Amino acid sequence: MLAIEYRVRCAISALLVTLVALLAACGGGGGGSGGSGSATNTPPGGVQLQVVSFGDSLSDVGTYAPIASAVGGGRFTTNPGQVWAQDVAQYYGDTLNAAYTIGFDHKLSAQSGLGYAEGGSTVATPANQYDFLSDVIGNIEMPVNQQVSSYLSAHGTFNSGQLVLVWAGANDVLRAGTPPAATATVQTAASTLAQVVGQIVQSGATHVVVVNVPNVGLSPKGRAASDGGANLTQLSQLFNATLNGALQANGLQGKVIEVDSYAWVTQLIANFQANGFTVSNTAQACDASKTPDNTSLFCSPATYVAPNADQTYIFADDLHPTTRTHALFAQYVEQQIAASGLGH
Repeated sequence: MLAIEYRVRCAISALLVTLVALLAACGGGGGGSGGSGSATNTPPGGVQLQVVSFGDSLSDVGTYAPIASAVGGGRFTTNPGQVWAQDVAQYYGDTLNAAYTIGFDHKLSAQSGLGYAEGGSTVATPANQYDFLSDVIGNIEMPVNQQVSSYLSAHGTFNSGQLVLVWAGANDVLRAGTPPAATATVQTAASTLAQVVGQIVQSGATHVVVVNVPNVGLSPKGRAASDGGANLTQLSQLFNATLNGALQANGLQGKVIEVDSYAWVTQLIANFQANGFTVSNTAQACDASKTPDNTSLFCSPATYVAPNADQTYIFADDLHPTTRTHALFAQYVEQQIAASGLGH
Protein backbone atom coordinates (compact mmCIF):
# COMPACT_ATOMS: atom_id res chain seq x y z
CA MET A 1 0.00 0.00 0.00
CA LEU A 2 2.82 2.43 0.83
CA ALA A 3 4.43 1.81 -2.54
CA ILE A 4 1.14 2.51 -4.34
CA GLU A 5 0.61 5.69 -2.30
CA TYR A 6 4.14 6.83 -3.15
CA ARG A 7 3.61 6.30 -6.89
CA VAL A 8 0.28 8.20 -6.74
CA ARG A 9 1.95 11.13 -4.99
CA CYS A 10 4.73 11.17 -7.55
CA ALA A 11 2.23 11.17 -10.41
CA ILE A 12 0.34 14.07 -8.86
CA SER A 13 3.58 16.01 -8.32
CA ALA A 14 4.59 15.45 -11.94
CA LEU A 15 1.19 16.66 -13.13
CA LEU A 16 1.48 19.82 -11.03
CA VAL A 17 4.95 20.53 -12.41
CA THR A 18 3.60 20.16 -15.96
CA LEU A 19 0.69 22.51 -15.27
CA VAL A 20 2.99 25.13 -13.77
CA ALA A 21 5.26 24.91 -16.81
CA LEU A 22 2.31 25.36 -19.17
CA LEU A 23 1.07 28.38 -17.21
CA ALA A 24 4.54 29.94 -17.34
CA ALA A 25 4.76 29.36 -21.11
CA CYS A 26 1.41 31.11 -21.55
CA GLY A 27 2.41 34.03 -19.36
CA GLY A 28 0.10 32.94 -16.52
CA GLY A 29 0.77 32.74 -12.81
CA GLY A 30 0.95 36.48 -12.11
CA GLY A 31 3.87 38.83 -12.34
CA GLY A 32 4.20 39.83 -8.68
CA SER A 33 6.73 38.41 -6.26
CA GLY A 34 5.51 34.96 -5.31
CA GLY A 35 2.24 35.45 -7.16
CA SER A 36 0.51 36.32 -3.86
CA GLY A 37 -1.44 39.08 -5.55
CA SER A 38 -3.49 36.70 -7.67
CA ALA A 39 -7.19 37.22 -7.05
CA THR A 40 -7.78 33.48 -6.95
CA ASN A 41 -5.23 33.12 -4.14
CA THR A 42 -6.33 36.05 -2.03
CA PRO A 43 -8.26 34.90 1.05
CA PRO A 44 -11.44 36.71 2.18
CA GLY A 45 -9.42 38.75 4.68
CA GLY A 46 -7.41 40.29 1.86
CA VAL A 47 -4.08 39.13 3.21
CA GLN A 48 -2.52 35.70 3.72
CA LEU A 49 -1.51 35.09 7.33
CA GLN A 50 -0.36 32.10 9.33
CA VAL A 51 -2.35 31.97 12.57
CA VAL A 52 -0.90 31.00 15.96
CA SER A 53 -3.27 30.74 18.91
CA PHE A 54 -2.77 30.67 22.69
CA GLY A 55 -5.41 30.36 25.38
CA ASP A 56 -7.99 28.08 26.94
CA SER A 57 -11.13 26.17 25.93
CA LEU A 58 -12.59 29.18 24.13
CA SER A 59 -9.84 28.80 21.53
CA ASP A 60 -9.03 25.08 21.78
CA VAL A 61 -9.17 23.62 18.26
CA GLY A 62 -8.93 19.97 19.27
CA THR A 63 -6.45 19.14 22.03
CA TYR A 64 -8.77 16.48 23.43
CA ALA A 65 -10.34 15.38 20.16
CA PRO A 66 -8.73 11.91 20.15
CA ILE A 67 -10.81 11.11 23.24
CA ALA A 68 -13.87 13.28 22.66
CA SER A 69 -14.38 12.17 19.06
CA ALA A 70 -15.46 8.77 20.37
CA VAL A 71 -18.79 10.38 21.31
CA GLY A 72 -18.93 12.92 18.48
CA GLY A 73 -17.20 15.73 20.37
CA GLY A 74 -13.80 17.35 20.01
CA ARG A 75 -14.05 21.07 20.79
CA PHE A 76 -15.75 23.13 23.47
CA THR A 77 -18.72 24.15 21.35
CA THR A 78 -21.63 22.57 19.50
CA ASN A 79 -19.59 19.99 17.59
CA PRO A 80 -18.82 19.49 14.78
CA GLY A 81 -18.76 23.29 14.64
CA GLN A 82 -15.57 25.32 14.76
CA VAL A 83 -14.31 27.77 17.36
CA TRP A 84 -13.62 31.40 16.52
CA ALA A 85 -9.86 30.93 16.10
CA GLN A 86 -10.44 28.42 13.30
CA ASP A 87 -12.86 30.78 11.59
CA VAL A 88 -10.35 33.63 11.80
CA ALA A 89 -7.59 31.41 10.43
CA GLN A 90 -9.72 30.46 7.42
CA TYR A 91 -10.54 34.13 6.82
CA TYR A 92 -6.82 34.77 6.36
CA GLY A 93 -6.23 31.69 4.25
CA ASP A 94 -4.90 29.36 6.91
CA THR A 95 -6.01 26.18 8.67
CA LEU A 96 -5.51 26.05 12.44
CA ASN A 97 -4.80 22.65 13.95
CA ALA A 98 -3.90 21.59 17.48
CA ALA A 99 -0.27 21.89 18.55
CA TYR A 100 -0.76 19.09 21.07
CA THR A 101 -3.32 16.35 21.47
CA ILE A 102 -4.04 13.90 24.25
CA GLY A 103 -4.99 10.25 23.91
CA PHE A 104 -6.31 7.69 26.35
CA ASP A 105 -2.82 7.54 27.90
CA HIS A 106 -3.46 11.02 29.41
CA LYS A 107 -0.29 12.41 27.87
CA LEU A 108 0.16 15.40 25.60
CA SER A 109 1.61 14.50 22.23
CA ALA A 110 3.19 17.19 20.03
CA GLN A 111 1.57 17.68 16.63
CA SER A 112 2.36 19.98 13.69
CA GLY A 113 -0.37 22.54 14.34
CA LEU A 114 -0.10 26.04 15.79
CA GLY A 115 -3.25 25.96 17.92
CA TYR A 116 -1.69 25.90 21.38
CA ALA A 117 -4.83 26.81 23.34
CA GLU A 118 -5.97 24.04 25.66
CA GLY A 119 -9.23 23.63 27.52
CA GLY A 120 -8.78 24.17 31.25
CA SER A 121 -5.70 26.38 30.93
CA THR A 122 -5.10 29.39 33.12
CA VAL A 123 -2.62 32.18 32.44
CA ALA A 124 0.19 30.70 34.52
CA THR A 125 -1.09 28.32 37.22
CA PRO A 126 0.02 24.67 36.83
CA ALA A 127 -2.76 22.28 35.86
CA ASN A 128 -2.30 20.00 38.87
CA GLN A 129 -3.61 22.71 41.18
CA TYR A 130 -7.09 22.37 39.70
CA ASP A 131 -9.53 19.59 38.92
CA PHE A 132 -10.58 20.05 35.30
CA LEU A 133 -12.11 16.89 33.83
CA SER A 134 -9.20 15.08 35.47
CA ASP A 135 -11.06 11.75 35.34
CA VAL A 136 -11.16 12.07 31.55
CA ILE A 137 -8.03 13.95 30.49
CA GLY A 138 -5.86 14.07 33.61
CA ASN A 139 -4.16 17.25 34.84
CA ILE A 140 -1.97 17.91 31.83
CA GLU A 141 -3.13 21.15 30.18
CA MET A 142 -0.45 23.79 29.71
CA PRO A 143 -1.00 27.26 31.16
CA VAL A 144 -0.62 30.03 28.58
CA ASN A 145 2.87 31.09 29.63
CA GLN A 146 3.99 27.48 29.06
CA GLN A 147 2.17 27.37 25.71
CA VAL A 148 4.19 30.35 24.52
CA SER A 149 7.43 28.86 25.84
CA SER A 150 6.61 25.62 24.03
CA TYR A 151 6.05 27.49 20.76
CA LEU A 152 9.33 29.40 21.10
CA SER A 153 11.20 26.22 21.95
CA ALA A 154 9.92 24.60 18.75
CA HIS A 155 9.98 27.59 16.38
CA GLY A 156 12.42 30.11 17.87
CA THR A 157 10.61 33.32 16.92
CA PHE A 158 7.41 34.78 15.55
CA ASN A 159 7.36 36.68 12.23
CA SER A 160 5.52 39.42 10.36
CA GLY A 161 3.57 36.90 8.29
CA GLN A 162 1.77 35.60 11.35
CA LEU A 163 -1.35 36.61 13.22
CA VAL A 164 -1.03 35.69 16.90
CA LEU A 165 -4.26 35.25 18.87
CA VAL A 166 -4.22 35.44 22.68
CA TRP A 167 -7.36 34.87 24.75
CA ALA A 168 -6.97 33.79 28.37
CA GLY A 169 -8.06 34.60 31.91
CA ALA A 170 -11.58 33.18 32.10
CA ASN A 171 -10.42 30.15 34.07
CA ASP A 172 -8.47 32.37 36.45
CA VAL A 173 -11.68 34.33 37.08
CA LEU A 174 -13.76 31.18 37.49
CA ARG A 175 -11.35 29.63 39.99
CA ALA A 176 -10.40 32.73 41.98
CA GLY A 177 -13.15 32.45 44.59
CA THR A 178 -14.49 35.62 46.16
CA PRO A 179 -12.91 38.92 47.24
CA PRO A 180 -10.81 39.91 48.98
CA ALA A 181 -8.66 36.82 48.38
CA ALA A 182 -9.79 36.58 44.74
CA THR A 183 -8.71 40.12 44.00
CA ALA A 184 -4.98 39.43 44.23
CA THR A 185 -5.36 36.18 42.27
CA VAL A 186 -7.10 37.86 39.36
CA GLN A 187 -4.80 40.88 39.31
CA THR A 188 -1.72 38.66 39.27
CA ALA A 189 -3.11 36.59 36.40
CA ALA A 190 -3.91 39.68 34.33
CA SER A 191 -0.52 41.27 34.95
CA THR A 192 1.19 38.01 34.04
CA LEU A 193 -0.79 37.79 30.80
CA ALA A 194 0.46 41.26 29.85
CA GLN A 195 4.01 40.04 30.45
CA VAL A 196 3.38 37.00 28.23
CA VAL A 197 2.05 39.28 25.50
CA GLY A 198 5.22 41.34 25.87
CA GLN A 199 7.29 38.19 25.37
CA ILE A 200 5.37 37.43 22.18
CA VAL A 201 6.00 40.93 20.81
CA GLN A 202 9.65 40.89 21.81
CA SER A 203 10.03 37.56 20.04
CA GLY A 204 9.15 39.05 16.66
CA ALA A 205 5.34 39.08 16.43
CA THR A 206 4.00 42.18 14.67
CA HIS A 207 0.28 41.29 14.51
CA VAL A 208 -0.95 40.27 17.96
CA VAL A 209 -4.63 40.12 18.94
CA VAL A 210 -5.28 40.26 22.69
CA VAL A 211 -8.83 39.44 23.75
CA ASN A 212 -9.99 40.40 27.22
CA VAL A 213 -12.18 38.23 29.46
CA PRO A 214 -15.88 38.06 28.56
CA ASN A 215 -18.52 38.86 31.15
CA VAL A 216 -18.39 35.43 32.80
CA GLY A 217 -21.18 36.45 35.16
CA LEU A 218 -23.63 36.51 32.24
CA SER A 219 -22.98 32.87 31.33
CA PRO A 220 -25.57 30.24 32.35
CA LYS A 221 -23.04 29.16 35.02
CA GLY A 222 -22.93 32.70 36.35
CA ARG A 223 -26.70 33.05 36.31
CA ALA A 224 -27.02 29.81 38.27
CA ALA A 225 -24.74 31.08 41.06
CA SER A 226 -26.31 32.18 44.33
CA ASP A 227 -25.48 35.83 43.54
CA GLY A 228 -26.71 35.60 39.96
CA GLY A 229 -23.18 36.01 38.61
CA ALA A 230 -22.37 39.31 40.32
CA ASN A 231 -19.02 38.10 41.68
CA LEU A 232 -17.92 36.66 38.35
CA THR A 233 -18.88 39.88 36.60
CA GLN A 234 -16.91 41.91 39.12
CA LEU A 235 -13.84 39.69 38.74
CA SER A 236 -14.12 39.82 34.94
CA GLN A 237 -14.08 43.60 35.12
CA LEU A 238 -11.12 43.54 37.51
CA PHE A 239 -9.14 41.24 35.22
CA ASN A 240 -9.80 43.45 32.22
CA ALA A 241 -8.94 46.68 33.98
CA THR A 242 -5.71 45.18 35.30
CA LEU A 243 -4.79 43.75 31.88
CA ASN A 244 -5.47 47.06 30.16
CA GLY A 245 -3.38 48.94 32.70
CA ALA A 246 -0.51 46.46 32.47
CA LEU A 247 -0.46 46.57 28.66
CA GLN A 248 -0.30 50.35 28.84
CA ALA A 249 2.38 50.37 31.54
CA ASN A 250 4.48 47.91 29.54
CA GLY A 251 4.25 50.03 26.39
CA LEU A 252 2.27 47.40 24.50
CA GLN A 253 -1.04 49.08 23.72
CA GLY A 254 0.14 50.52 20.45
CA LYS A 255 1.75 47.22 19.48
CA VAL A 256 -1.25 44.89 19.84
CA ILE A 257 -4.84 44.76 18.64
CA GLU A 258 -7.11 44.75 21.69
CA VAL A 259 -10.51 43.09 21.34
CA ASP A 260 -13.20 43.78 23.94
CA SER A 261 -15.06 40.49 24.31
CA TYR A 262 -16.64 41.73 27.55
CA ALA A 263 -18.59 44.47 25.78
CA TRP A 264 -19.28 42.24 22.78
CA VAL A 265 -20.82 39.40 24.80
CA THR A 266 -22.82 41.84 26.91
CA GLN A 267 -24.40 43.48 23.87
CA LEU A 268 -24.92 40.12 22.13
CA ILE A 269 -27.00 38.85 25.05
CA ALA A 270 -28.89 42.12 25.36
CA ASN A 271 -29.78 42.00 21.67
CA PHE A 272 -29.86 38.24 21.09
CA GLN A 273 -32.91 38.19 18.81
CA ALA A 274 -31.50 40.91 16.57
CA ASN A 275 -28.38 38.73 16.25
CA GLY A 276 -30.40 35.75 15.02
CA PHE A 277 -30.78 33.78 18.26
CA THR A 278 -33.97 32.54 19.87
CA VAL A 279 -32.38 31.67 23.25
CA SER A 280 -29.92 33.96 25.03
CA ASN A 281 -28.11 33.00 28.24
CA THR A 282 -31.08 31.32 29.87
CA ALA A 283 -30.40 27.80 28.59
CA GLN A 284 -27.81 25.70 26.78
CA ALA A 285 -27.84 24.01 23.38
CA CYS A 286 -26.32 20.74 24.62
CA ASP A 287 -28.80 18.61 26.57
CA ALA A 288 -27.26 18.14 30.02
CA SER A 289 -28.95 14.75 30.42
CA LYS A 290 -27.43 13.42 27.20
CA THR A 291 -24.02 15.13 27.08
CA PRO A 292 -21.29 13.36 29.10
CA ASP A 293 -20.05 15.47 32.03
CA ASN A 294 -22.43 18.19 30.77
CA THR A 295 -19.55 19.75 28.84
CA SER A 296 -19.64 20.90 25.23
CA LEU A 297 -16.39 19.03 24.66
CA PHE A 298 -18.62 15.96 24.31
CA CYS A 299 -21.56 17.71 22.68
CA SER A 300 -22.73 16.53 19.25
CA PRO A 301 -25.89 16.78 17.13
CA ALA A 302 -27.13 13.69 18.96
CA THR A 303 -27.10 15.63 22.23
CA TYR A 304 -28.52 18.95 20.99
CA VAL A 305 -31.76 20.03 22.66
CA ALA A 306 -33.06 20.78 19.14
CA PRO A 307 -31.69 20.00 15.65
CA ASN A 308 -30.66 23.63 15.03
CA ALA A 309 -29.61 24.49 18.57
CA ASP A 310 -26.06 25.24 17.38
CA GLN A 311 -27.51 28.23 15.48
CA THR A 312 -30.34 29.36 17.77
CA TYR A 313 -28.67 29.24 21.22
CA ILE A 314 -25.86 31.53 22.38
CA PHE A 315 -24.32 28.99 24.77
CA ALA A 316 -23.43 25.37 24.08
CA ASP A 317 -23.09 24.42 27.75
CA ASP A 318 -23.05 26.60 30.86
CA LEU A 319 -19.90 28.46 29.75
CA HIS A 320 -18.93 27.90 26.12
CA PRO A 321 -20.31 29.51 22.93
CA THR A 322 -22.22 27.67 20.22
CA THR A 323 -21.01 27.42 16.64
CA ARG A 324 -22.99 30.52 15.62
CA THR A 325 -21.70 32.58 18.54
CA HIS A 326 -18.13 31.63 17.66
CA ALA A 327 -18.71 32.58 14.02
CA LEU A 328 -20.13 35.98 14.97
CA PHE A 329 -17.27 36.65 17.36
CA ALA A 330 -14.77 35.72 14.64
CA GLN A 331 -16.37 38.32 12.38
CA TYR A 332 -16.06 40.92 15.13
CA VAL A 333 -12.38 40.10 15.62
CA GLU A 334 -11.78 40.32 11.87
CA GLN A 335 -13.38 43.78 11.89
CA GLN A 336 -11.07 44.92 14.67
CA ILE A 337 -8.06 43.58 12.80
CA ALA A 338 -9.11 45.41 9.64
CA ALA A 339 -9.60 48.60 11.66
CA SER A 340 -5.95 48.33 12.69
CA GLY A 341 -4.97 48.55 9.02
CA LEU A 342 -4.37 44.87 8.33
CA GLY A 343 -6.42 43.28 5.53
CA HIS A 344 -10.10 44.00 5.25
